[in-house]
Amino acid sequence: MLDTNVVLQLARHKDLGKRIAAQFGLDHAVYRPLVSIVSVGELVALAAYNAWDQARRKFLADMLATLVTVDINDQSVLEAYAELYAVARRAGSAIYKDNDLWIAATAKAANAVLLTTDRDFLVFHPGQVGVQYIDPKMTSASGETAR
Repeated sequence: MLDTNVVLQLARHKDLGKRIAAQFGLDHAVYRPLVSIVSVGELVALAAYNAWDQARRKFLADMLATLVTVDINDQSVLEAYAELYAVARRAGSAIYKDNDLWIAATAKAANAVLLTTDRDFLVFHPGQVGVQYIDPKMTSASGETAR
């Protein structure tokens, strides 16, 4: 599952997005990557807020059409949200106040590994939700996973 920040990097088609696409084989994946509907909402909002022109919005829409969108209106997502909310609150992480918690819950319910450039997800253990952190400053993915 692609986090919002990863999809944004792919849409920008700059060095980081190209590196992520190449490293994880996203351009030639046998299975289409997943994206949470929450990420789709965040991306549409960012495009509107930043007044993207029609060509850029169409590029984003076309790219999103190549992904499998996972809805949050599902009992397994709601249960994952409740579990991860408690984990984040107990750990003192502010992620429980954010859309990121919905994205993590969607990844957990889909039994997917979340690709992200956001360290906030590292509050979760691999048994709770799989996270592949990509350090934007590295020339390749750090390989760091949630603990």
